[in-house]
Amino acid sequence: MGVETRIGIIASVFTGIALLPQLIKIIKEKKSTGVSFLMLSSMFVGISLWIWYGFMKDDYIIIISNAFSLIVNILIVLLSIKYKHEV
Repeated sequence: MGVETRIGIIASVFTGIALLPQLIKIIKEKKSTGVSFLMLSSMFVGISLWIWYGFMKDDYIIIISNAFSLIVNILIVLLSIKYKHEV
C-alpha cells in the first residue's frame, strides 16, 4: 500500500467522523437546537458530488468514506427534524 493510499484512508477516516459528535449530541440530548440546515445542505451536496467523483475515478476510498459521511449527514437531518420542537 503506497503513501498516497494511506494518506487517502487517514483523510477519509477524519472526514467521515467529523459529523459524528453532532449526531451523538442530538441523540443524547434529544434536541437539535443550533443545527444549521444551510451547513447540512451544503455538506449534503458536497458529499454527494464527492461520491459521484469517486465513481468517475473508480476510487473506493472516496466512495466509501463519503457514503459514510452522507449517512451520518442524513441521520442528523432526520433527527433534527424529529427533535426540532422538543425542549
